[in-house]
Amino acid sequence: MKILVADRISPLGVEFLKKQDGFTVVEAYGSSPEEVIQHAKDASAIIVRSDTQITRDVMEAAPLLKAVGRAGVGVDNIDIEAATERGVIVMNTPGGNTIATAELTFTHMLCGTRPIVRGASGMREGKWERKLLKGSELRNKTLAVLGMGRIGAEVAKRAQAFEMTVLAYDPYLTDEKAKELEVEKVDLDGAFSRADYLTVHMPMTAETKGMVDEAAFAKMKDGVRVFNCARGGIIKESALVEALKSGKVAAAGLDVYEQEPLPEDHEFRSLENLTLTPHLGASTEEAQESVGVEIAEAIAEVLQGGRIRNAINMPSIDPKDLVTLSPYLELCMRLGAFARQACQNTVQSLHITYWGGMVEFDTIPLTRAVQKGWLKGIAGDEGVNDVNAPYKIKAMGIKVETTTSSSSVDYNELIEVRTIDADGKEQSVRGTIIGKNADPRIVEVDGEAIEARPVDTLLVVRNLDKPGIVGKVGTILGEFGVNIANMSLSRSEGSESALTILELDDEPSAEVLKKLVSDSDIQEARVSRQN
Repeated sequence: MKILVADRISPLGVEFLKKQDGFTVVEAYGSSPEEVIQHAKDASAIIVRSDTQITRDVMEAAPLLKAVGRAGVGVDNIDIEAATERGVIVMNTPGGNTIATAELTFTHMLCGTRPIVRGASGMREGKWERKLLKGSELRNKTLAVLGMGRIGAEVAKRAQAFEMTVLAYDPYLTDEKAKELEVEKVDLDGAFSRADYLTVHMPMTAETKGMVDEAAFAKMKDGVRVFNCARGGIIKESALVEALKSGKVAAAGLDVYEQEPLPEDHEFRSLENLTLTPHLGASTEEAQESVGVEIAEAIAEVLQGGRIRNAINMPSIDPKDLVTLSPYLELCMRLGAFARQACQNTVQSLHITYWGGMVEFDTIPLTRAVQKGWLKGIAGDEGVNDVNAPYKIKAMGIKVETTTSSSSVDYNELIEVRTIDADGKEQSVRGTIIGKNADPRIVEVDGEAIEARPVDTLLVVRNLDKPGIVGKVGTILGEFGVNIANMSLSRSEGSESALTILELDDEPSAEVLKKLVSDSDIQEARVSRQN
């Protein structure tokens, strides 16, 4: 498998890939867009930093492409939508530059507290401005951290060492985690109004873009100090310019900008109370080595069929959780396949419900497994995987809803896949895992209790509930040399029909099915393929 390293990463990362069996590593640094497309045509994976653009054209030219790895955090140079449509995993390395970015943030905080930059430049110019360059102290000041992820937590740790009080705004921060980090959890207005120092460590999203704007500055103390080493645009630049000019913001430090490189005539360059660096967050020897090795290892693991880590366009499963979830992932795929093949009409919606121990896990991987199973056997499904299954289901016009339930059921864990077709008809199948060997079982079909193993070939029969039907079915299958491995029977009290699911060694022909349904006592006979 060919791995295209399009941007320069740590030599240790490249060397790691070259040592793996079955990989051909092509280093093509500084390639033009046209050259990237040529290199990508037979590539199984591409590794980039921030220079090379992995566009839709690149994706479409690379039929073998399985993964794109970004040695760093931001993935603005990768067309995520195109990758998802084609089932290409996009991964980054969010942990590799954590310490580097946290330390740069603190460097900016110190430069915004003591006039180090002006003092250093003045000394080079022969000046001695000691009396003019009075600063402040970090001790006993309040720092508001917007975003308490890995980097935010490391910044908080360093601030506490300087005896600062740390406030944390993060919609995903739990009370328990805040207590562990020894920070005070606050809302956004609380962060703005109480901060002596404010630093941003959030991703750029529709919700965070321009989060620190004119209205936000109006809520802050006079003389607040503001810093951004995360993503340009979270702090509205025009609002920051005015706040720095007016003195509302005493000092600021930026490593990221709305437009990069920062235009030569940008007003930021003329503000003396603003320290600027050219996006140096991950620019340390240690960070570059770390992200290069990390993305190389991640790419190798994916191509070798191992776990997927730090994926942008699909859920990453913790290895410990994967051990527990693995049998349920297989069960979900087979429930999805069974549910689709049971439908005789166009399906409009797919409802998946989880009971019991399943609710303690992230069910997104399980839901994607149901969707993959649903797509099994459909023409053009060869490229279906965890990445593009949701996209393909959506493209079919099927709405997917998931629910977790704490209501009592007969099993420790239970999963239901329920469909609603264009006529409003509902059908359902439920499954669970049984025994020490974690064997999957179908335990209910359309409300009728039954126990069947979802083996590769199932024969589903609905018939009148009367003597002799089992014998008829067995006889017909025997005539055509189809062996029955197991048989499960079910009937609802008061119903005139019964359900039979047969586990078969071989798939019966259309002629077998035709002969079965020609019997007036047999209402339906269909094959459900699970492989």
